[in-house]
Amino acid sequence: MSKDPYEPRRGLSERVTVAGSELVDYVKQLVAEGNVRRLIIRKPGGATLLEIPLTAGVAVGGALTLLAPIIAALGAMAALIAKFEIDIQRSDEQTEDKNDPNVLP
Repeated sequence: MSKDPYEPRRGLSERVTVAGSELVDYVKQLVAEGNVRRLIIRKPGGATLLEIPLTAGVAVGGALTLLAPIIAALGAMAALIAKFEIDIQRSDEQTEDKNDPNVLP
């Protein structure tokens, strides 16, 4: 069974509350994990401040270099706001492949 490239991808989502002083380090850690597709940074009330789409498969060093202006903006926002909520959307392609009997290890 082949996957349709135009079919929307399913993924895992979670929401985390982070202190302003930890925001930049936490985002860098998420980028380094490599399975994060999108980050949405919100105020505690739910208002969206920043959406960061991430491309799967980009090398960590390259991703951090491309995200340098965004990380600088995150640092400036972290100085002004005490807490943030981060919506993390992860790809679950690895999980789907493990459960698919047609995919060889």
